[in-house]
Amino acid sequence: MDKESVSDGREQPAGTQGGTMDTGPTYEVKDIRLAEQGRLNIELAEQEMGALLKIRARFQKEQPLQGVRVGMALHLTKETAALIRTLAAGGADVAITGCNPLSAQDDVCAALAADGAKIWGYKGEAKEDYYRYLQRVIAFKPHITIDDGCDLVTEIHTKHPELLPGIWGGCEETTTGIIRLRAMEKEGLLKYPIIAVNDNKTKHLRDNFYGTGQSSLDGILRATHLLFAGKIVVVAGYGSCGKGVALRARGMGAEVIVTEVDPFRALQARMDGHRVMPMADAARIGDVFLTVTGNKGILRKEHFPLLKHGAILANAGHFDVEIDLKALEQMAAKRRVRASLDEYTLNGKRVYVVAEGRLVNLAAAEGHPALVMAMSFCGQSLAVEHLVKNRGKLPAQVITLPGEIDTMISRLQLEEMGIRFDQLTKEQEHYLQEWREGT
Repeated sequence: MDKESVSDGREQPAGTQGGTMDTGPTYEVKDIRLAEQGRLNIELAEQEMGALLKIRARFQKEQPLQGVRVGMALHLTKETAALIRTLAAGGADVAITGCNPLSAQDDVCAALAADGAKIWGYKGEAKEDYYRYLQRVIAFKPHITIDDGCDLVTEIHTKHPELLPGIWGGCEETTTGIIRLRAMEKEGLLKYPIIAVNDNKTKHLRDNFYGTGQSSLDGILRATHLLFAGKIVVVAGYGSCGKGVALRARGMGAEVIVTEVDPFRALQARMDGHRVMPMADAARIGDVFLTVTGNKGILRKEHFPLLKHGAILANAGHFDVEIDLKALEQMAAKRRVRASLDEYTLNGKRVYVVAEGRLVNLAAAEGHPALVMAMSFCGQSLAVEHLVKNRGKLPAQVITLPGEIDTMISRLQLEEMGIRFDQLTKEQEHYLQEWREGT
């Protein structure tokens, strides 16, 4: 991206509730003076993102995205900056805003703005600004959307249907967004193809499992300075994210209780060595609660009086609906005790909520490690290329990337890690395709 001059002037745009902002023709960020630190953090991240850099090098040579406008609503992190640079290297014109009010890294936003990116966002966004920035990306009239949570797609479908014929396709990063998109598809309302990047094996078996497992506990640690050893950690939901969280919590010496509504996952949790019980029972004995379901009302009004003194509540689902904070605030006195940690006094007991019930790994920490995001963003980059190559050929449905692309991502990451692995012999290949040979 070409650098453009930026103003040191500080102004507050009309309607902004986030305080004094730095603005320019193509950006609105908290403080443009943070740009150099942002560049350093992006540089550090890219050292761990070799697989994505291999794709960037090919994109730079082949220019498969020349002239393509990509509109994005993703977490504004140093890793996302690496994705933006990769798409731009392939010829794309990119505009981006955030997908969660507390997940932006202001130094990274400043670096992208200073280097000429179209970017609008800051950490702690007011809801008004959050949707105003989505409108800036929509006004860019993207050919392809990249979403994390489906808010960008929803805004386009409900408020800007006139743009739908010009959109070639989209990509969705997370489970919550896929749930919403499949609901749209079921009702016949989805009007362009969306690649479920979240469903790539290299995404949900790496990002969700390893990434969420580590970064969620990282967020709780930064907010509370808690010792996990000896604690009882209640994990609500035993999908890929919940499995990763439970594994990491147990690895730090905690006892894990899982709450689930799916019989198979509840059975798997028990056979993995965790206790399984309803939330009404777990609420009485848990020390730390982490919700990772993608649903709402997991910790509710009836659970709060049951909690132990000192219980810590956190959420790693995409939206802040898994803990019913409205009910808790009506029942308890609240005060901010440190950054990313609120105390609620309820019937003489104190309980704590991390990061306002929002995505704890990004709101209280830095999100997934760069190596994990490299694989996810390899998927995003190749999904965009796939949409461009197959423009007009794909159905207006939620679709997955071809398996060979997912396999390619694994190969790139193994190469980057210097790991060699076996190959099938000709005889083995033949045997796997032959039905006549038996006992």
